Amino acid sequence: MARVLVVAPSWVGDAVLSQPLLARIKEKQPDAQIDVLAPAWVLPVYRRMSEVADTLENPFAHGELALRRRAGLGKVLRARGYHAAYVLPNSLKSALVPFIARIPRRVGFVGEMRYGLLNDARRLDKEALPLMVERFAWLAQNASSTLLRPLAPPRLNAGPDEASMLFSRFGTRKPQRFACFCLGAEYGLAKRWPAEYFARLARSLTQDGYEVWLLGSAKDAPIGRQIADVAGSSARNVCGVTSLDEAVVLLAAADLVVTNDSGLMHVAAALRRPTVAIYGSSSPAFTPPLSDTARVVKLDLPCSPCFKRVCPLGHFNCMMQLQPQQMLQEVNHLTRAQ
Repeated sequence: MARVLVVAPSWVGDAVLSQPLLARIKEKQPDAQIDVLAPAWVLPVYRRMSEVADTLENPFAHGELALRRRAGLGKVLRARGYHAAYVLPNSLKSALVPFIARIPRRVGFVGEMRYGLLNDARRLDKEALPLMVERFAWLAQNASSTLLRPLAPPRLNAGPDEASMLFSRFGTRKPQRFACFCLGAEYGLAKRWPAEYFARLARSLTQDGYEVWLLGSAKDAPIGRQIADVAGSSARNVCGVTSLDEAVVLLAAADLVVTNDSGLMHVAAALRRPTVAIYGSSSPAFTPPLSDTARVVKLDLPCSPCFKRVCPLGHFNCMMQLQPQQMLQEVNHLTRAQ
């Protein structure tokens, strides 16, 4: 039996986009055992991929070298007898552990001059592989080959029984029409639709029979409170109350998801939920929600996308001009198409 290690990215969205790589590995080697080494905060995503046999916590903080501890982890992994490692982050540090573990085949992009640490180091052709999901998946193929298309979109697993148990813990049942708003966007404020707009949309959806829950991390809790204060009984704020795994369960139960360009956007798409994805400073050209149940909403302004954390012009028009009424029309268009 072949044993494969995947050194995973540190972002939830990127973790979701790596699932087709795992699927391609399993297509080539159905008996392969795929283990994933990832930061603790993204492990729940990998535990919902059917291809993953085991998950291992990557304990190193961003930018932390910790060479002695990496050597220790490499020696532990050496005993597992991995045949191949796929190193998805581009940093030199991420390639150290598979090298120390003496994994015979170590695959990844060249990145920070990782020749030697990787013995199958690929040069990235951005034109041939415009999407991040394609770049990951191509690593499962020979370096001289072109990506085999079509590429199946990412998929995560979550069952209805899990949702019933989780709603019970919250002292309620699944609403007849259940909507989730995903408020986060780790990269910066320029990727966040205004809180007041979320509140106004929540009130409109409540009139259409939806119950709206606000999802996000503890960092998003203040924005969640702001939206809930404006929306009143039209929105329930559970930002920072749910774990990532619980957020996945809630999204799997949702009849509608409205989300910023974020990790939870990719989770919702991978769960095949009807999703309206809002883009402002970023672009869907690289990391779109990969689902035929997702609808991208953006304004094609001359200054957008700028890929800045904060609007460099100070007006934030890419989001401010995307009014709640327009978003409601997008929601209605999406739900009618289902």
